[in-house]
Amino acid sequence: MEKHFQILKLDATDSTNQYLKDLLRSENPPDYTAVVTERQLKGRGQMGTVWESEGGKNLMFSVLRRFDALSVKHQFVLNIAVSLAVVDTLAERSIPDVKVKWPNDIMSGSKKICGILIENVLKGDNVDRSIIGIGLNVNQTDFTNLEKASSLKRIMSRNFDLDGLLYEVLHRLRYHMRDIESKTAKQLLPSYEQVLFRKDKPSTFSNPHGNRFMGFIRRVSPTGKLIIELEDQVLKEFDLKEVTLLY
Repeated sequence: MEKHFQILKLDATDSTNQYLKDLLRSENPPDYTAVVTERQLKGRGQMGTVWESEGGKNLMFSVLRRFDALSVKHQFVLNIAVSLAVVDTLAERSIPDVKVKWPNDIMSGSKKICGILIENVLKGDNVDRSIIGIGLNVNQTDFTNLEKASSLKRIMSRNFDLDGLLYEVLHRLRYHMRDIESKTAKQLLPSYEQVLFRKDKPSTFSNPHGNRFMGFIRRVSPTGKLIIELEDQVLKEFDLKEVTLLY
């Protein structure tokens, strides 16, 4: 029998991740509880960037996932599972050329259509629970000042049903999260790398000092670092704060 999801719908909130965190302090919501909002007032992206969104046109939600024995060492499996859940949902709707821009933006061609923010609550050496925030650009068509952003409507020239997309992502999430505690990133990486944005293509990166360099994305390490081939076939691992893919 199909499990139903507990979904809390809000007109507006500062951040669905924060709302879910606050809810956990006062209540004991079940696994896969989702908080979805029409308007996010202070949506955050990776590394503190602000997520801009028109009210009622996009899908902004956070999902709670609890774990019994997910080692912190293997926490990148969550990024893989969430990314693939979104990729599957979009592929199902024939969105063209869907890729994961490491570590957790979803692209269609060269345009960003979705951002993911995973916040893990640790207990000792394990991840106790995870709050998975997803912001998907759906029916918004105006992205002034955001030349790298797009939406499903802009790409496909039609409106999409937000509830249908939400349920689809939740189902795909549950599928990719099944038995996740017994899986390692190494096992799951091949399917993630298959959809990795700009893999094996000459690309330009910048470091925190603003210096640019060329390289090829070759793979992702089991701890979630990006492995870039630099000149003279040198392979180097970079973590999130060390590198930005420009183009």
